[in-house]
Amino acid sequence: MRVAAIQMASGSNISGNLLEAEKLISRAVADGAEMVVLPENFGMIGVKPNDVVACREKPGAGPLQDFLAEQSADHAIIIAGGTIPLESDDASHYRNTMLIYNQQGVCIARYDKIHLFDVALPDEGESYHESAVIQSGVHPVVVDLGSLKLGLAICYDLRFPELFRLLIDKGADVILLPAAFTAVTGKAHWHALLKARAIENLSFVVASAQGGYHVNGRETYGHSLILDPWGNVLDEIKSGSGYAIADLNLSQQKQLRKRFPVLSHRKFFVHE
Repeated sequence: MRVAAIQMASGSNISGNLLEAEKLISRAVADGAEMVVLPENFGMIGVKPNDVVACREKPGAGPLQDFLAEQSADHAIIIAGGTIPLESDDASHYRNTMLIYNQQGVCIARYDKIHLFDVALPDEGESYHESAVIQSGVHPVVVDLGSLKLGLAICYDLRFPELFRLLIDKGADVILLPAAFTAVTGKAHWHALLKARAIENLSFVVASAQGGYHVNGRETYGHSLILDPWGNVLDEIKSGSGYAIADLNLSQQKQLRKRFPVLSHRKFFVHE
């Protein structure tokens, strides 16, 4: 399967962000992409955290979900909808949600971000408190597409390897990771963590990122990339809008897992 990881620098104007996403999806499809992964918060990064709360959608209804359904059906591709804000059971919060749409434009899976980024970076004068507006998800999700299984994770999830072990135990071949890593943490850890997750799980990793300066004054790291199960970078876009694209050789992965059976050598297991 040929997969593209879209990179954007989303702002506060949803219509403008969707026009940019549509352009990048069309370019990726023209380049042969059969599955497209959008970055975290592709539809909106507001000036203040509460800006996103005001734009949350009911499951199954809303402009962001309509866009994802239309794009997947129009291009006959699988789309991993980065993340969009969906309603939670708390009116002051939303769920940061990745939705998967099939080639007919039907939503076939949902994953709510589990690990929330509540972190202070005093040397950089930055602090983040996602739990102030986001309600955490609970369950790991693997999507069975028949020919492959997709394990879903979002941004800060990357720092919790036990989640990825659960995804592997559920059969994941490919990990999708939309993200909006900060420039500071990205420079320090982005590549190292992604390579670790690919290598230790012998899995492809498709990481689509926000990359650039945003209306809230913050900078995201970018470097959207696709890794093979040996940790090799198949393609990467370092900065600006665009996409990384690569073919995922699943039969080669299957042979690698057979010849190098590290996953079957595990002595300790994580339970949900």
